[in-house]
Amino acid sequence: MIRLEDFRHIVPDEKLAEIYNRAKGLYGKHIVHVNATYQGGGVAEILYSLVQLMNDVGINAGWRILHGSQEFFEITKSFHNALQGAKLHLSEKKRQTYLQVNDNFSRFTHLQHDCVIVHDPQPLSLIRAYRKRQPWIWRCHIDLTKPHEELWDFLKGFMLKYDQVVMSSEKYFKKDLPVDQRLMFPAINPLSEKNRDISDKTVLEYMDKADIPTDKPIITQVSRLDPWKDPEGVIDVFKLVKQNVDCRLVFCYNVASDDPEGLRMFRKVHRKASKLVKSGDIVFVVGNNETLVNSVQRFSNVIMQKSIREGFCLCVTEALWKGTPVVASNVGGIPYQIDDGRSGFLVEPQDNKGFAERITHVLQNPDAAKDIGDKAKEKVRREFLITRLLSDYLDMLNSIMNA
Repeated sequence: MIRLEDFRHIVPDEKLAEIYNRAKGLYGKHIVHVNATYQGGGVAEILYSLVQLMNDVGINAGWRILHGSQEFFEITKSFHNALQGAKLHLSEKKRQTYLQVNDNFSRFTHLQHDCVIVHDPQPLSLIRAYRKRQPWIWRCHIDLTKPHEELWDFLKGFMLKYDQVVMSSEKYFKKDLPVDQRLMFPAINPLSEKNRDISDKTVLEYMDKADIPTDKPIITQVSRLDPWKDPEGVIDVFKLVKQNVDCRLVFCYNVASDDPEGLRMFRKVHRKASKLVKSGDIVFVVGNNETLVNSVQRFSNVIMQKSIREGFCLCVTEALWKGTPVVASNVGGIPYQIDDGRSGFLVEPQDNKGFAERITHVLQNPDAAKDIGDKAKEKVRREFLITRLLSDYLDMLNSIMNA
């Protein structure tokens, strides 16, 4: 079990004492988190650590996973995309399937807790199935800059029942949503298998196990194979970089149980990269092992995150924590993490030439890259570790439950 005391010497003792103090007003309170998957995404990774730490400091915290059909997750994936600006035909059948799955889940999920925290759109309508007797919080982890209007209106009807809505960027706050909106950054656990310090020997062993050659500089994108991560654009950028530097591109991707689109996207991207895959210039690796992902992020010379939309992007946070230079899109929550030119580089998402120039600069200037990596790691230590997120949650819960 993860304990708060494990973070001594990573964060200051004063911060740990502050967390213990904030927990006093919540001793014995029953809190439950609800989301749609237990693995394969940033939300699940956060909850795995956060729920344990909440229990460690004196809260009775639980975690429930929404049970849905393949059809339901196809629909909610289309909702996810539409909330980030994609087109959607919001048929009556889609609405009813969405509502029915949440209603059915409520029949065997008793939420008699002191506070309910619902994550992302999949279980959002769950609130309509209960007689509300406690504060409900909706935590949105996606980019709501330009949501599909019809879908936004449909889902907003459920949001109105919540006591608070939490976003990853102030840019996502909605003037037409008359509910208290709060800013909260996601965070990583520096002690998890994916982020803990590992030896160079271990790194090389896992690179070898994954059949990733280490004879050339490596550019990596770690993420789901999702249209919003622009994996096809990543290939285009790599081709430009390769004109100046002999290097290799690694797609370290994962698949979540609530993302049926992943396999289709893999086939599409793999077709585009087929010639470069055959030549060994592009390597696809399933990131289903946290130590493997840790190793790839540490060995890579540059991490690229060419997202078109992005709620926050913990893949960026993870790479910054490891001191690996990051070149990423200037969208969503990414700019909160990177001080452009100091702790990484920000580029407009469609600027392939700009991406290629920054990546080439990093590859050709290893001393400057190390300095960037050192500054990035220190920024993550200050702002984006799970202890800070725990403190933010305690502050929010104290505020909403003791109002």
